[in-house]
Parts: sequence; structure tokens; C-alpha cells
Amino acid sequence: MDFSVTQQFLQQLINGISLGSIYALIALGYTMVYGIIKLINFAHGDIYMVGAYVAFFATTTLKLSFLPALVVSMVVAAIVGMTIERLAYRPLRKAPRIAILITAIGVSLLLEYGGMLLVTPQPRTFPALFESQVYNFGNIVVNSQQVIILAISVVLMIILTFVVQRTKIGKAMRAVSFDTDAARLMGIDVDRVISITFAIGSALAAAAGMLVGVYYNSIDPLMGIMPGLKAFVAAVLGGIGVIPGAMLGGIIMGVIEAMVSGFISSTFRDAAAFAILIIILLFKPSGLLGKNVREKV
Repeated sequence: MDFSVTQQFLQQLINGISLGSIYALIALGYTMVYGIIKLINFAHGDIYMVGAYVAFFATTTLKLSFLPALVVSMVVAAIVGMTIERLAYRPLRKAPRIAILITAIGVSLLLEYGGMLLVTPQPRTFPALFESQVYNFGNIVVNSQQVIILAISVVLMIILTFVVQRTKIGKAMRAVSFDTDAARLMGIDVDRVISITFAIGSALAAAAGMLVGVYYNSIDPLMGIMPGLKAFVAAVLGGIGVIPGAMLGGIIMGVIEAMVSGFISSTFRDAAAFAILIIILLFKPSGLLGKNVREKV
């Protein structure tokens, strides 16, 4: 590998880690919800879109700076996530899986086209919340947006890990994930735990939505479709239901997408994501960090 190829590889690796941290934040919502109630929440990518728009209006209308707008976006998205769980999913909890899956797709379409109705289909230019700076390491370029995206993502992942491993609600979430009926018999409010899980996952997706707005300077009502699907692939890649797996899967997805864009063609980057999904389902359906579990039918 000659020097120029090595530089390009390192540049794409940096770009991929930055992009992958966003996929990881969205994938965490998928994997948390699946770990608790075995539901693939296909509306999750659209919560990411809602978070981006809330951040947009918080910065343009309320004139908030980056961190307050991020907090507002996460709080609003958490409320939206809890509302969706209460109105759309909770009444169907004992229904066949296919009914819940179709409902999730319906909620996704409602958010997308409801968003078009409320904010128009036209893309919006996300405001520049801080001055962009470029750092040169030889011929490798890192900009301030990439640094901020990675830093915020890492901080949020550390906070999530602490919440799940060290707090009372985290222990309750792990108990419900392991055995819902036993957790209920032990006095855990299962409905509350599920609602909080949706809130946390939605807040992380909203953070990802705002970070994408800052990075690409553009948002639109359908922006959540492809990142949502790729984050789902990332969750499956790492092991659906496994939190460290979602983080690992997101980073791997981002790096592979950046490598395909840099060394082959950006036209094939979306195809690469779904090729990974097919390969994982064929050779290791449980994901990289998942365990093979037998399920009685």
C-alpha cells in the first residue's frame, strides 16, 4: 500500500468513525427497544428527523445555542417516543408480532407525511452554530464538526452505559429484558420501564438528528428513512438487543460506508449496508456480540 493510499485510508477511517457514531446513537434505540419487548420500531428513524427539526426551530426561533438546543431536542423527542409507545404499541403488546410490525410502519409514515404537512417538504438549511475549524495532520483533514459529533456521541454512550449498569431504572430495564413476567412479579412497573426505554432511545436518536443537521447543514422530512434503515442494519450487525453491539455495529457501518465511498463509488455505499445485512443474516444471525438463543414456538 503506497503512501497516498494509506493517507486516503486514514482519511476515510476518520470520516467513517464520525458517521458511524451517528449510526450508533440511532442503533441504540433499536436495540434497547428490541431487548425489552422484542419490537423492531421502524418509526425510530423518523424520531431522528423530529429531533433534527426541533433543534432547527430551537436554534432559529428560540435563538438557543448548541447545547441548550440539543437538550430541548432530546427532551421533546423523548416525549414523542413515550407518546408513540403509549398510544400505538402498548395496546398491541399481546397482539401477533406482524400486527405490531405493521403498526410501526404506519407510525413511521404518519411521522414522515405529518412532518411534510407541518414543515413543508422543502429541505431547510441548518444554521451554523459554531465556527468551523479545520485541523491538518499532514494531508489528513479533521474538521471541528467531526470532533464535536464524536465527542457528543461518546459522552452520550458513556452516560447510557452508566444508566443501564449502575442505576435502579437500568437494573429494572435489564430485569424486564431478561424475563418480563418475573420482573412484574418482583414488583417492577413493566409499563413504566418500557416507556422510559422508548424515551431514552428517542432522545439518543434526536441527538443524532441534530448532529447530522450541524454536519451536513440540511434537514428534510424524509431524512430519517435511510439512516434509520442503516442504523437497524448496524444493530443487527452488532447483535440486536445488545447495547455494546449497537455501538460496535454503528462504527463498523460508518467505516465500511466511508471506505466504499472513498475507494469504489459513493453510488454503492447504500448497497454495501444491505449487503452486510444479508451476509450477517446468512452466517451469524445473532450478530457479532449476540448469543445464539433457541426460541420455543
